[in-house]
Amino acid sequence: MQILDYPHSPWLVIASLCVALIAGFTGLSLTQGISQRSYNQRKIAVALAAVSLGGGIWSMHFVAMLGLQLPFLFYYDAAITLASALVAILVVGIALLILHFFKRTALTLTGAGVIVGLGVLLMHYIGMAGLQMCRALYTPTGIAFAIVASCALNIAAFWIAYGARSHRNILLGTVCFGLAVFAVHFIAVANTDFIAIETLNEVGPLISNEILAVGVVISSFMLCGAFLLSGVTFLAPSQSAAAAAGAIPPEAEETPAQVREDTDARAPQIPFEKGGRTLFIDPARVFAIRAEGHYTHLYTEDGQFFCAWSITEAEKRLTPDPFIKTHRSYLINPAHVGGFERMKDNGICLFDLPGLQKVPVSRSRLKVVRAALGV
Repeated sequence: MQILDYPHSPWLVIASLCVALIAGFTGLSLTQGISQRSYNQRKIAVALAAVSLGGGIWSMHFVAMLGLQLPFLFYYDAAITLASALVAILVVGIALLILHFFKRTALTLTGAGVIVGLGVLLMHYIGMAGLQMCRALYTPTGIAFAIVASCALNIAAFWIAYGARSHRNILLGTVCFGLAVFAVHFIAVANTDFIAIETLNEVGPLISNEILAVGVVISSFMLCGAFLLSGVTFLAPSQSAAAAAGAIPPEAEETPAQVREDTDARAPQIPFEKGGRTLFIDPARVFAIRAEGHYTHLYTEDGQFFCAWSITEAEKRLTPDPFIKTHRSYLINPAHVGGFERMKDNGICLFDLPGLQKVPVSRSRLKVVRAALGV
């Protein structure tokens, strides 16, 4: 059994890093600001981001593998190669679902990083298992080192990118994510030896480096197209900046006074999701609003509904009339309060709804709530 020496094409190594950076930017940009979108729009954005990030991870891996210069001809099993791509997309999708449909905490950020870190390695080793006429040999130490490096680097990438959803953080997160995927691949390969074998273990049809190159070029082309579209949105100027540059006539801009008059002239409607559609409800019909992670739930006589607003957004739009804040997680409509119970340092507002009987009143909000209720 002879261990093979294998150099890499430097140009393809650089290309693989570029693919990883493009994938990171595209995926992170696609998810920027989706908390303000409807439930279905968020699902579509997460799915597209998962394809971009997961497909980019796969493309980066096989661009780098095309640069692997072994001293003989080898092939890939098409079925295993496809499975590695689907695994990458799946694990990234799971991580993004956690980040965008659950409360974002230190635990969820770390968990998403671990999931993607393990997913990158799983994709890598599945892809390597597809090698034909060649076998990859691993060491327990090399695998352990790759796992630690992959999880640590991807946790750092998610903490930076999701610490604050600003352009700066997305760019920094892009660099971290791209370097994480790139570094993990070459850390894993550096701890891998290759030997030539004469037998085939086919699951599906064989593909050569030339055919694989065509597939990678197509996937990278699609990724670059998504990258360009994301870049246009990412760099789009705000309305005021566009007006200053002359793109919008000055008379077309609304002054703060005009905006305030329009806002005061019409009662805000609260959006909620029902039957796959975004509907609107008069705030006067809503009894209370409860925070649920980055989103909220509305309580009405007709039931409980999901709202894409955060509790901060709801407070900004609906207080001090008709709602008041009783607790960091609750806004209530005083007109629907059925009773009030004073505790030692706080209180409870009582409601007559099947899903809402009691709403806590924090100590800091007690005076305001009692004044609004006249007690």
